[in-house]
Amino acid sequence: MKTVFSLSDLRTARLSFKGTVGLVATMGYLHEGHLSLIRQAKMDCEHVIVTIFVNPTQFGPNEDLSNYPRDMEHDLSLISPLGVDMVWNPSPEIMYPPGYQTWVQVEAITRPLEGALRPGHFKGVATVVTKLFNATQPDKAYFGQKDAQQAAVIRQMTRDLNYPIEIVVCPTVRESDGLAMSSRNNYLEGADRKAATILFRALSAAKEIYEAGERNAEKLRGKMKEVLESEPRAQPQYVSCADYDTLEEMAVIKGKALLSMAVFFGQTRLIDNFVLG
Repeated sequence: MKTVFSLSDLRTARLSFKGTVGLVATMGYLHEGHLSLIRQAKMDCEHVIVTIFVNPTQFGPNEDLSNYPRDMEHDLSLISPLGVDMVWNPSPEIMYPPGYQTWVQVEAITRPLEGALRPGHFKGVATVVTKLFNATQPDKAYFGQKDAQQAAVIRQMTRDLNYPIEIVVCPTVRESDGLAMSSRNNYLEGADRKAATILFRALSAAKEIYEAGERNAEKLRGKMKEVLESEPRAQPQYVSCADYDTLEEMAVIKGKALLSMAVFFGQTRLIDNFVLG
């Protein structure tokens, strides 16, 4: 496994790859969710590139960029046994050189849910993913279902910009108690960690009534809110039942739908979702 830092070294190494290339783009502090993406890429592709870059442009002014967990040595120790060809770890100065002023903005699909609460977040995501695609030239790129809106935005951007890249969305990896794996789980303390399982329970309760035949989206949202209200430590920001592709809130579920939520536990904000249909 080769670890490179400069753009020129990345491009030189990339030229040597013959056959299909899979990309797993990460912000580091890897967990089993990231590793599952790498394993899937390894199964599908002849070569795999992993990028590790904490992207400053997707963090808001009151978010946790300076405190975002980083452990490059540990990340490399997790990646090394998986047969990855190359890890690229660029600096912010490489990704955003002095005088930088070019941005990628995806429109309607970025406005609800996370986009409504985190202005500019998806502009940062779309821009950095565009730059990663340009640098690594993958055939397939792998993202986790946990960040469902991010995956939807990247799918839209890939279509709109005519990238010849297949976007592969892999299932959310969960702890044994249902909590979706996330680097931000590291911030949960004591009782908040136990309370955080309420997200999985709320989504499961809504899925249960859906599977029993309920198609009224407001009743599914109501069921999720009811379960969340049973946990005093949970402070919901939004609860959604939206169209899977457009992320517009639904009245009646027809076809594929996304149940999603964002909930605070103390200072820690968690998101989770289920796909229906």
